[in-house]
Amino acid sequence: MARKKTLGPTDRELAILGVLWDKGPSSVRDVHEALQRDEETGYTTTLKLMQIMVDKGLLVREDAGRRHVYRPTDSEERTQKQLIGNLLERAFAGSAEKLVMRALSARRVSPKELKRIRQMLDEMEGR
Repeated sequence: MARKKTLGPTDRELAILGVLWDKGPSSVRDVHEALQRDEETGYTTTLKLMQIMVDKGLLVREDAGRRHVYRPTDSEERTQKQLIGNLLERAFAGSAEKLVMRALSARRVSPKELKRIRQMLDEMEGR
């Protein structure tokens, strides 16, 4: 059976990207140790996922002496924008209003978050 094509990184790949965005370029061992804090996983599983991510163009592997160092090809912000764009089209028929309304109703929004959202909307209206 053919494997279903994913739109963007999988959840596990996002976890790896999160470590690399936080720590900067890192070895498989560094990433594996960071992931171990949240979920038990094997070193070879982390290695294989990172190799797949290189093949998918999500990571770049650089040789640093005897070890390989990996870094994301895109920034956290750019990856999030791509994921939101995909979600916007697939789940909300391209409606940013529906997406924002569902996001705000999905959980309690702190006063600090609301303030930032208002500032962002004011800036967008000013353009």
